[in-house]
Amino acid sequence: MSANISASDVKKLRDQTGAGMMDCKQALAESNGDFEGAIEYLRKKGQKLSVKRADREANEGVVIALTSDDQKRGIIVRVSCETDFVSKNEDFIALTKSFAKAAIDAFPADTDALAALPYGNITIGEKVLEQVGVIGEKMELTYEKLEAEMVLPYIHMGNRAGVIVGLNKNDAAFEQAGKDVAMQVAAMKPVAVDKDGVDPSIVSKEIEIGKEVARQEGKPEEMLEKIALGKLNKFYKESTLLNQDFVKDSSKNVAAYLASFDKDLTVTGFKHIKLG
Repeated sequence: MSANISASDVKKLRDQTGAGMMDCKQALAESNGDFEGAIEYLRKKGQKLSVKRADREANEGVVIALTSDDQKRGIIVRVSCETDFVSKNEDFIALTKSFAKAAIDAFPADTDALAALPYGNITIGEKVLEQVGVIGEKMELTYEKLEAEMVLPYIHMGNRAGVIVGLNKNDAAFEQAGKDVAMQVAAMKPVAVDKDGVDPSIVSKEIEIGKEVARQEGKPEEMLEKIALGKLNKFYKESTLLNQDFVKDSSKNVAAYLASFDKDLTVTGFKHIKLG
């Protein structure tokens, strides 16, 4: 190691990157004491590790959901890793929160745009790579955003899942409704807000499954379409948010629960990100 590399330089690099003492020493030695070069070294180490661990499962991590001060915008950021040991680390949680803060401030278009945002003198994407080199695990960045008259967030199970729900009206009186519906999304995992939002490929698949089940049950061929459409309606009731039974009161569906606050109150969209 170069004689010019002092213990204070190693500490400074360690504070800046979170890398281990020996990794910092090596990075500074490889870059002849140049800090930018040392950080680049750690990042390249992260890239090599990323390639090496591409087939590993990153099912642990942290999910953060935030909304803007005016509640018109919401974001969810997930940083995945391989082990719960890393995901419970305070620095890892703080890092994810800092990415989420950058996301709500800049409101980028997608995950690639989030990764391209500045983070100190590097980008968020480069910071993720740097941390791969630091922790030695596969890491992945995921991001979703939502705009509405009122966006409300919900974090489920100790940062293991995040939901944002958009309402068509903005009033403090609707906050509880929005939070309850966000909890509904986390618990019941709907595929769309209403039946009109269900992907046509899913509808086709459900009809085909319905026909095949009826066929296997020996139902006459001319009845299959009708039976399948009946099963499709059951699918809509179980899998679309507004038509689902409200988890806190199964005597009404989510649409009726929202109408109990305001007859025109409804959900305009939602996003749900979870670990695994």
